[in-house]
Amino acid sequence: MMSAPRLEIDLCKIHHTARTLVERLGKRGISVTGVTQAALGSAEIATTLIEAGVKRLGDSRIENIEAMRIAQVPASMTLIRSPMLSQAKRVVMNADVSCNTEIAVIRKLSFEAQQTGRTHGVILMVELGDLREGIMPDDLLDCVRETLSLPNIVFEGIGTNLACRSGVSPDSKNMAMLTEIAESIEATLGLTVEIVSGGNSANLEWALSGAEIGRINDLRLGEAILLGCETLHRQPIDGLHTDAITLCAEVIEAKIKPSMPSGRIAQTAFGEAPPVTDRGLVTQAILAVGQQDVDPSGLQAPNGIDIMGASSDHLILESVSNDLSVGTEVSFQLNYSALVRAMTSSFVTKFMTGMQQQNPR
Repeated sequence: MMSAPRLEIDLCKIHHTARTLVERLGKRGISVTGVTQAALGSAEIATTLIEAGVKRLGDSRIENIEAMRIAQVPASMTLIRSPMLSQAKRVVMNADVSCNTEIAVIRKLSFEAQQTGRTHGVILMVELGDLREGIMPDDLLDCVRETLSLPNIVFEGIGTNLACRSGVSPDSKNMAMLTEIAESIEATLGLTVEIVSGGNSANLEWALSGAEIGRINDLRLGEAILLGCETLHRQPIDGLHTDAITLCAEVIEAKIKPSMPSGRIAQTAFGEAPPVTDRGLVTQAILAVGQQDVDPSGLQAPNGIDIMGASSDHLILESVSNDLSVGTEVSFQLNYSALVRAMTSSFVTKFMTGMQQQNPR
């Protein structure tokens, strides 16, 4: 019997989705950076993305990039979160390129690159309205000039990030702004901006709509590849797999219980005050998975099963028509939040099937 809870990861489906996006975007002149952070830098998933045609790998954690290096994943790797000053040496030693917003960090990367005899590429991120990371457009030229002056640093291009903090949608207007910024840099400084990275999975609606692409030639895709959906409205993308990854958990208690708690009601284990409704007696099941392992609000249960709540180590379900006896397993679809937490939990086994040998770990 397989261990539970576990993520069942179908590498064939991930390969199909990645290959489909690579081909569709390739027809528009856009390459794909495959983002591995939700996969915790999994070597199996990373290799699958490379085999599907992604141009390079990106991850927000240098620890994940280090793990992929140790596993000898054959790919160029980009740190897509601004490096910490304290990790500059590790970044230079393991990442080929990093996305940056602070010139002090780039100076430190230059120093460490000189010390280790390496060359490190830099993409400068531009703020275009979402108010997460990014250099203000009016300050960008000065940052490019200093980046170009630093030893052992190569200016690779520019990028932006939208729809993460504030939900600002990528559209023809802000993508045209990024194109204009790239062309202004080229005209002013007499160089070619090789990479113009327009954003993440939220850009797919715009990129596949037939809109003018301009100079955008790269997107950083993670969620769309792993879950088969765009991230503005979480709608499935036609032709992609939305079930490449599922969570399986085991029933450890199954009983008929009152739906109405008895006693004085205060906060739950996680500080909530849940609504209380009397539905009479209900068929309740408890699964051996909880808030420590997954985001319960990001789980989609099978038809006929409702998720009623969770504590650290228990997920409570109610079922009208399903026989959830002790030892039964229940499979769930996940959103991005649930996937990230489940991937990070050491208590959730990751079981790979498909293109490579099955590999539980």
